[in-house]
Amino acid sequence: MTYHDLPLAAMERVMKRAGADRVSEDAKAALRDALEEAGKGLSKKALTLALHAGRKTIKAEDVKLANSKH
Repeated sequence: MTYHDLPLAAMERVMKRAGADRVSEDAKAALRDALEEAGKGLSKKALTLALHAGRKTIKAEDVKLANSKH
């Protein structure tokens, strides 16, 4: 069994807020997997920025900069 950080119910809420009337279990799982993968990559970039700044703590500014298209 694989552990996931994001609950499927939250994925359904996200998709419904985006306009979906109905959401399949497979769609919820696919969104969860995609968001967890993207979050992992973003977190690694943010950690690199924090370490470069001489910190062990990731700050919001690191995440924002890691997410920017620059």
